[in-house]
Amino acid sequence: MNIDEHLEWLIKFYKQRNWYNYSPFVRMNYLNEEQGELSRAIRTLEVGRDHPGDPKRNQAQKMDNLKEELADNLDQILMLCDMYNIKPEELMNYSENKFRNRFKK
Repeated sequence: MNIDEHLEWLIKFYKQRNWYNYSPFVRMNYLNEEQGELSRAIRTLEVGRDHPGDPKRNQAQKMDNLKEELADNLDQILMLCDMYNIKPEELMNYSENKFRNRFKK
């Protein structure tokens, strides 16, 4: 599956769940929440987590959680792209061009 196919699937899924019409401000709140969960996943991998409410996880489970949280963040960014009619490829090109221009020799 490529990014455009995933975005198409995601839009259909969000519409079915009545999540599609949330405003960009609400979507940003979801993105912030997901960033916190991603931060926790990275901390668990890099530093460890010693919290009595957390289940003990092996390395494979920690990596699975990291992938889940990265995907959740990506989904929120893709939904913001859709809201502003920005193709994900435009972001990738923008990123590459910005760095190429910034670090010209």
